[in-house]
Amino acid sequence: MNLDEARRFALALPSTTEEPHFEMSSFRVNRKIFATVPTDGEHLHIFVDENETRACVSENHLAFEELWWGKKLAGLRVALANADGNEVFELLTSAWRRKAPKDLIADFDAVNPHSKL
Repeated sequence: MNLDEARRFALALPSTTEEPHFEMSSFRVNRKIFATVPTDGEHLHIFVDENETRACVSENHLAFEELWWGKKLAGLRVALANADGNEVFELLTSAWRRKAPKDLIADFDAVNPHSKL
């Protein structure tokens, strides 16, 4: 998995934009950030819930580590070279769902019935 593949997938999610976020790039839906790209180009920060974060870290600690903002567990830091593309795509979709408006999610699910996580 590489950053170009992750970027293509993130931008294929409905109403997703890529915008600057401090020194990083971010993927947003409805102006809400669901993932960021650190400047090294080798990692991706994906903002999924605590259960998903802990499950991923326990399954593959070489690809995933907990991402903390202060005292809050914010999601995953993904080492792209060690990550499975399908899993990264699922995580990006999950993070997108957490931020997307309900009507946009409903439209997406109507076209992609197997995408519900």
